[in-house]
Amino acid sequence: MSERCDALLVGAGIMGATLANLLRQLDPSLKVVVLERLPQLGCESSGPMNNAGTGHAANCELNYTPEAADGSIPTGKALAINASYERSLEFWSSLVESQQLSDPAGFIRAVPHLSFVWGQANVDYLRRRFDALQAAPQFADMAWSTDAEQLREWMPLVMAGRRLHQPLAATRVARGTDVNFGSLTRALLKGVDLRLGQPVLGLERGGVGWRVQTSSGELEAPFVFLGAGGGSLPLLQRSGIPEARVYGAFPVSGQWLVCRNPKVIEAHNAKVYGKAAVGAPPMSVPHLDTRWIDGQRALLFGPYAGFSTRFLRQGSLWDLGRSIKPYNLLPTLQVGAKNFDLVRYLVGQVVQRPKQRIDSLRDFLPEVNANDWELAVAGQRVQIIKQVDGRGCLQMGTEVVSSADGSLAALLGASPGASTAVDTMVQVLQRCMGERFSSEAWQQKLKALIPSWGEELGASAERLAEIRQRSNGLLGLNA
Repeated sequence: MSERCDALLVGAGIMGATLANLLRQLDPSLKVVVLERLPQLGCESSGPMNNAGTGHAANCELNYTPEAADGSIPTGKALAINASYERSLEFWSSLVESQQLSDPAGFIRAVPHLSFVWGQANVDYLRRRFDALQAAPQFADMAWSTDAEQLREWMPLVMAGRRLHQPLAATRVARGTDVNFGSLTRALLKGVDLRLGQPVLGLERGGVGWRVQTSSGELEAPFVFLGAGGGSLPLLQRSGIPEARVYGAFPVSGQWLVCRNPKVIEAHNAKVYGKAAVGAPPMSVPHLDTRWIDGQRALLFGPYAGFSTRFLRQGSLWDLGRSIKPYNLLPTLQVGAKNFDLVRYLVGQVVQRPKQRIDSLRDFLPEVNANDWELAVAGQRVQIIKQVDGRGCLQMGTEVVSSADGSLAALLGASPGASTAVDTMVQVLQRCMGERFSSEAWQQKLKALIPSWGEELGASAERLAEIRQRSNGLLGLNA
């Protein structure tokens, strides 16, 4: 006999944890079950070594503001990501305020965000980016400098031993964050009906909506969410919904250089992002990161990208092959042909020698000692291949896919991912639980959880300051 629940969430990472918590806040009477194939939760992309740990607010990530053909810097994507992350901060703050999350320092820390470039063309670009973003209240506190002394104050380790033979520039946002999404995932899932070590063996329509087979039995639910990271696409394909037929996948692996010298770790306090190489995927934008992992300060550089046919770190080498169907074979081949720079870049990363990795780090740390650093495996990302007008297109963001009746939803893609989890999961609820979502009761609760809900954050500098002051105080982000 099938076990029934109101919502069945597949994947105990930050997305599933956020959705489970939101549902519990909005309607405590709902029976929510979370399935996780691994024996522990938050071990794939949500694990601290498997992602950048950056609270992505578009403060320093230059790939969110690419230069247009006419030399202008479009800021729409950066503003949207910034607002989305702000709502994540608001939601977490509300859970701290109600004592449902304790010790925010266990999952979030204040770490300044910097963009750092060299060479006149890159300096010119960064200046135009700074000027464009400064027009919005969200980025009014961003600082800019080309002065070597100021840069030394902001990032002494990066400037130590640096020859000043070419133009340098940086922008800095003091209100940056480092987030341990693994720790946050565990905190959000406290009290949730969590089934570990339960891979999905079957997924089909039936019963009250969907029947899901696991190793311990069958569950039925009127709503299913697939938030299994790289594992979401195979499950979405298994569901048989027609909306899945326009998607394919392009997996990208990653590696970090991890510092093992405590003196070097303590000498740096920032997330310093550079500019990606031509053809590089967004997850490969080089950055030198102060991290807080399980209460310990750390320093990482990377990520170095690569190619693996696995969709998850603990996945199968057959993942990519099994995902290729007659309907997405041609789009997948088209993406490979159209994005030859990306393919060449990934191949080059795979065959890199240790010296080449250290040389990349030397761009950020001129006095680097190779003996202080060791290579570590990062997480897997699965970028979206989507058919648009009959052709395959590689998309670098995240996308919610849902069935026409709203009974099933899946999250595909990568960056900015975890940082926008709250906004993304609210979007899932809006799509799939429209009537309940629009009810006065749910809207009032959303407004209490996310005070800026229904507002445009950039419309009022005063209101934005009020929202940020609340989040800073509750999350311990005041510098």
